Amino acid sequence: MDPIDSLLALEQFGIKFGLNHIQALCAGLDHPERSFRSVIIAGTNGKGSVAAMAETALRASGRRTGRYTSPHLVRLEERFAIDGRPVGTAALREAAGTVMTQIAALRASGALETEPTFFEAATAVAFDLFRRAQVDVAVLEVGLGGRLDATNVVTPLAAAITTIDFDHERYLGTTLAAIAFEKAGVIKPGMTVVVGERKPEALDVIARACRERGATLVAAAEGVTAASALVEGATQLTLRTPAADYGTVRLGLAGAHQVANAVTAVRLLEALARHGLDVPPAAVVAGLRDVRWPGRLDWRRLDAEGRVLLDAAHNPAGAAALAAYLGQACPGGLPIVFGVMRDKDVAGMLAALLPCATHLFLTRPAGRRAMAPADIAALVATMRPARPVTIVADPVDAVRAARAVAGDVCAAGSIFLLGEILAWLDRP
Repeated sequence: MDPIDSLLALEQFGIKFGLNHIQALCAGLDHPERSFRSVIIAGTNGKGSVAAMAETALRASGRRTGRYTSPHLVRLEERFAIDGRPVGTAALREAAGTVMTQIAALRASGALETEPTFFEAATAVAFDLFRRAQVDVAVLEVGLGGRLDATNVVTPLAAAITTIDFDHERYLGTTLAAIAFEKAGVIKPGMTVVVGERKPEALDVIARACRERGATLVAAAEGVTAASALVEGATQLTLRTPAADYGTVRLGLAGAHQVANAVTAVRLLEALARHGLDVPPAAVVAGLRDVRWPGRLDWRRLDAEGRVLLDAAHNPAGAAALAAYLGQACPGGLPIVFGVMRDKDVAGMLAALLPCATHLFLTRPAGRRAMAPADIAALVATMRPARPVTIVADPVDAVRAARAVAGDVCAAGSIFLLGEILAWLDRP
């Protein structure tokens, strides 16, 4: 079997917390995670954006970078970027082959009692790819939680914890304190931890973890002057921190919520100087300005007259950020194509998005976890019975149907939904 297919086949084993598998894999591969310096990003929302900004800045400073993020939108290769570009399929196949061979050997020896999950194996693939590419520094986005996430096998120079909010409660807990405890698991002795979260219930847990482990906590907003304005659809940020005055920067990522992400990324980059990795202010500015992160407030052209705004908005906090942006960019509302996984807080997401929707087109992304559109429609009927609702089974057809009633439309609710739409938009 093709090694990439073998890697993807591990998805059948779902989610399993714990570091035993990734530790065994890294040992069997002669510890590729020790061949480069690393930075780790945890949080509920914004961690991908912060990772992308930080990696762009590190690259602008002249470092050879790796970036590991999840999930991917269209192609598996997107998860593994070297110098800002997804790895080639041949390189991914070679690294996947190495890891799958090692898994077979560890299973045969009894060092692995069960098959690793897809994410555990993919994380090992990322480490192997980065070692082969001889990257200087890798920016790693936590997959789920932090404490028992496969990425947490590294000893990073510094970490960022973006926000703490409700998502994946089945795995992370049902209180902000419990979720913060899991995110704070990335904190290691002696490191610097930049925290964007301000809610006391969560921040107290993170601060306690820093004290217990001898880590330095940096509250991202402390001592910072940040003023933003929406100019021609883009956010302009005027930023000064205790370390530097960055002037006014046109952020590469849209949305007012990216201001907080930008501040967190900047403070993280500044913290790296304390650990021997200096990033000059000009490179920091480049990281904020030049960053690209598809599927996050991402306008795409549908035809000469119409566009679609793609945004994952896969939990209530993400939906609220999208709604805030739509309130500014599309104050009259627009049709929204919505598809979601059934294990999400769908009511919370709809509560944020329904006021922005002139018409809701409900669809079903690929995957066993997807919620049936009819079930979403029943929920909408209890919340906004007067809101027009149309069920369109196929996501692409749903976008076409929405475009038929308005020039600009939005698609949100799941990264899997966006992946299907992007694959259609990007086809030759």
